[in-house]
Amino acid sequence: MLNISQLESSLWEAADQLRANSKLNANEYSMPVLGLIFLRHATNRFNAVKAEIEKGLSSRGGKKRPITIDDFKGKSAIFLPIEAQYDRILNLAENADIGKAINAAMKAIEDETQMLQGVLPKEYTSFEQDLLYNLVRIFDREELRTATGDVFGRIYEYFLNKFAMSGAQEGGEFFTPPSLVRTIVNMIEPDRGNVLDPACGSAGMFVQTGHFVENRGEDAAAKITFYGQEKSDTNTRLARMNLAVHGLEGIIRQGNTFYDRWEELLGQCDFVMSNPPFNVDGVSPEKVKTDSRLFTEKKIPGIAAKTKAVSNANYLWIQYFYSYLNERGRAGFVMASSASDAGHGEKEIREELIATQAVDMIISIGTNFFYTKSLPCTLWFFDKGKPAERQDKVLMIDARNVYRVVTRKIRDFSEEQLQNITAIAWLYRGQQERYLGLVGDYLNKTHQEAATIAGALTQLESPLAKLTQMLETFSDRLGASLPLLKDLPEVEGLVAEDIANQNIETFRATLSELEAGIQEFTAARVGLIGELQVHLAWFATQAESLSTNEGQKVCAARFALFIPQLKTLQKYINEVHKVGTRAVELAEKKLEARKQDIWDGKEVKKQRDALDIVRDQAISAIKSTLYVKAQVTWLQSRFPEAVFVDVPGLCKVVTRDEITQQDSSLTPGRYVGVTALDGEDEEDFEERMREIHLELASLNEEAVELAASIAANFEELTIIG
Repeated sequence: MLNISQLESSLWEAADQLRANSKLNANEYSMPVLGLIFLRHATNRFNAVKAEIEKGLSSRGGKKRPITIDDFKGKSAIFLPIEAQYDRILNLAENADIGKAINAAMKAIEDETQMLQGVLPKEYTSFEQDLLYNLVRIFDREELRTATGDVFGRIYEYFLNKFAMSGAQEGGEFFTPPSLVRTIVNMIEPDRGNVLDPACGSAGMFVQTGHFVENRGEDAAAKITFYGQEKSDTNTRLARMNLAVHGLEGIIRQGNTFYDRWEELLGQCDFVMSNPPFNVDGVSPEKVKTDSRLFTEKKIPGIAAKTKAVSNANYLWIQYFYSYLNERGRAGFVMASSASDAGHGEKEIREELIATQAVDMIISIGTNFFYTKSLPCTLWFFDKGKPAERQDKVLMIDARNVYRVVTRKIRDFSEEQLQNITAIAWLYRGQQERYLGLVGDYLNKTHQEAATIAGALTQLESPLAKLTQMLETFSDRLGASLPLLKDLPEVEGLVAEDIANQNIETFRATLSELEAGIQEFTAARVGLIGELQVHLAWFATQAESLSTNEGQKVCAARFALFIPQLKTLQKYINEVHKVGTRAVELAEKKLEARKQDIWDGKEVKKQRDALDIVRDQAISAIKSTLYVKAQVTWLQSRFPEAVFVDVPGLCKVVTRDEITQQDSSLTPGRYVGVTALDGEDEEDFEERMREIHLELASLNEEAVELAASIAANFEELTIIG
């Protein structure tokens, strides 16, 4: 089975290592690498579709007619001339100019595909020949040649992400973090009609929309027309390539959205989604004062006295998004946190927006979600088609304390955190069945994970028993065969024999601790497995009751009885593993076990390695079970009746009157209050320790770099002196 995450990481490491040894910087390197990923994927799709087409071709005289470009229309694949196929480039003669060949391949694809004309990178002759050959080979691994589904889409997005984090392509502005894109898509559910992103970057919003529609078993290309606009040529090219890699089509045009209106789309879009540049302060008021997209009475939020330009363009963007929507359209976009409370002209525009009753949801996002900025942000959502019962209401969600630590500088949402936030919106919209469906899925997955625990625990028996037996045999022979290290000098008044006897005593005490720990573990394991098997058999009969809230609560409560046992068992496993490892180390390092005939070092290592593996598997099975069950608890403890309620510190539905009383603020923190602190559990502690560890590691790296820089500076000073 393909491990896509491992493959992504491996490909990046290999490609970035080549860059590190070249004369190219990240900006020069990123687009050509993305071009090769595109070419590899295009070849895969071409070959797969070609095989399908050939099966249906008519034949005359035993010969089938040649395949044409028309055969590929509507097949989510690009027609590739022979010179543009990856295998042709891979198998070039050793003396061939590979850079020129790839440039020609890109040009040939552009000639055949209108959306890609003038888009693909053609700077490959600037690469060193060896570097380019190695890059081509990197993207010709067996797992890539046989990849199906959206593997290349994932890899393409992964490389976009990594280039953004490394500072390539305009500081990463082209790339909106997947967590934020997915949150927007989940909330507005773009599934039809015209979808617009007037600051589309690399088209991440469109790609995720494609995933959303395809996950429903529908064809995104048949249901949606994508429209995107981007100021920079580089980002426009990236967007078109990204769409093509994912088998999507769209109209992507280059233009400055402040001045270049898409007139025919005004009031015509079913969905608008975007991550516009925040706090732009150079827009000309003369050029936008008659803009029909600025629908409020105030129109322009304010003009800076010094520059005579718009002081902050956030509320220009917000008005654009509203104006492009049709009468039932939805919008979701990223916005600077400061915009939610901004005063003066911005407040006047915000008051008019609130008066339209289209403001639907506001979500506060914490720091470190962007790759190049650490500031928090806010997600805004409009819905012009809100039903009457919600027209006067806005859902406020404060998600600043909901995140997963990726690195010291980067956070995101886990899959489950994203689903849980989405579930809050479902309840707000009265979609209880979707909420119950999610909780039911969590309960099913909890029990699926729990069913793997017995097997994982059983796997521990063999390496534990064999390792313990070897340690006991060694202990029994110690008196007769252990060298007493008599040649050692006295240490702190103790002769070598006394030291050896102390080491023997410590080893045997550790061995006794191991044997006692195994007994405790065995007793806990046997008791848990028996009870768990009975529960799993009961759960298998509960499919019908799992569709109701009461049935789900009963199931969750019954499984909760196992949580203390699972956590205790987890501690026993870790303790037995730790003590067993310590006993082996004492034998080998303090008692010179490797010098004894009775000590089989290879077999000991084999069983230690086996114990490491099965210990990790057992802990993983328990942790996975507890983690999924924790999602059930998170939802049920906050929404016990499976209906929306205000949750302190998390969410609240507010009315226009309440917003007016808060000075027209759209900052969720003003409304949801602060949650009571829960006791810190083991998972919370581990997550905090991981975050601290990541921060320490990053600081250590920075310290090393700083020390090297200081040393270099001193060396230069010495030379100059």
